[in-house]
Amino acid sequence: MEFPANLRYTKEHEWARQEGNRVVVGITDYAQKELGDVVFVELPEVGTAIAVTDTFGVVESVKAVSDLYAPVSGTIVEANTILEDQPELVNASPYGQGWMVSIEAAFIEELQQLLTAVEYQAYVAQEKLSH
Repeated sequence: MEFPANLRYTKEHEWARQEGNRVVVGITDYAQKELGDVVFVELPEVGTAIAVTDTFGVVESVKAVSDLYAPVSGTIVEANTILEDQPELVNASPYGQGWMVSIEAAFIEELQQLLTAVEYQAYVAQEKLSH
């Protein structure tokens, strides 16, 4: 399983990558493995305002339907509409082509509240033990 060190992570298994004042968001490698084959992704409209921890979309797999939660507050400036036709990219490339949205962050410092790769890896290990 991959835990890229340049990303921040949520306990809901989203990753966040800072690009200037924007934050690109997707679900983690662990999340896509737990979900199984992703068959549908619902993302918000560009221009949607969101607050940290708001639900911004849905990922549906053969096993489950999972909400997506905003790691930072701001405005959706881009949504990966390719996922509408190719939701399997979430499984094939969770940190690349399977990204979900880009958020113009209202408070970029909110990223510092998220888990580091090391902290997230420990969280996943703990979660696996409790299953």
